[in-house]
Amino acid sequence: MTAAFTLLLGKILFLLVWLAALFVAERLRPAADRAPGTPADHRRRLGRNVGLWLINSGLSPLVVAPLTVAAAAGALAWRPAWWSGPAGLAADLILLDLLIYWWHRANHQVPLLWRFHLVHHLDRTLDTTSALRFHFGEVLLSAVARAAVILLLAFPLDSVLLFETLLLAAAIFHHSNLKLPPQLEAALSRVVITPSIHWVHHRPVRADTDSNYGTVLSVWDRLFATRSQTRRRPDQPIGAEGQKELPFAALLLRPFRPQ
Repeated sequence: MTAAFTLLLGKILFLLVWLAALFVAERLRPAADRAPGTPADHRRRLGRNVGLWLINSGLSPLVVAPLTVAAAAGALAWRPAWWSGPAGLAADLILLDLLIYWWHRANHQVPLLWRFHLVHHLDRTLDTTSALRFHFGEVLLSAVARAAVILLLAFPLDSVLLFETLLLAAAIFHHSNLKLPPQLEAALSRVVITPSIHWVHHRPVRADTDSNYGTVLSVWDRLFATRSQTRRRPDQPIGAEGQKELPFAALLLRPFRPQ
């Protein structure tokens, strides 16, 4: 548990530094203008995103982390001896990324899951704080699904913590409004999900929203034919088709109301 605690602390510190660095960088070099609104509107938006993040940060030590640790401790002992070391860790990270692709896709295609995931897509502007904006119900459902996967596929806790660090770092990056040199973004997009790829996923046209599901590696959307052919534009609107942004309390209640 000491090693796991050290990994968890390192994960938190790294992600806070990464978030702060990109938060500043995207304001110095933005790729697109923010959605129309007054400074007060933008402050309220930031408050909504940070508020959702704070709720989920409270759930993490109370529910998410204990559930993950318990699943890793009780995982089925079926793994062969050769599935260990650096090669085993690399295989774990790739497999976990494939599984998160399918979980993200399920969140769009299963009505119950979409009720909760919709809260993430109601944001009218994309920046680093959008990567923190998830309904607590989605976080709890994800924790249960992750625990089941850990139990069945016997993922070591170290692999899970490292992947979650990569996952959150990637989400902060591809939600960011940071303008990258075109050649650099084109090169990166062949391997990982970049802002230009993921921003299309937040376009308020359902055909585009239901595409570009990758989180870390960009290969899965190409492999499973879910890569959108739409190209990102600087004036591209953001949101969910036929939906509007809601105040904070209404966002919390949105999944429990008639759709």
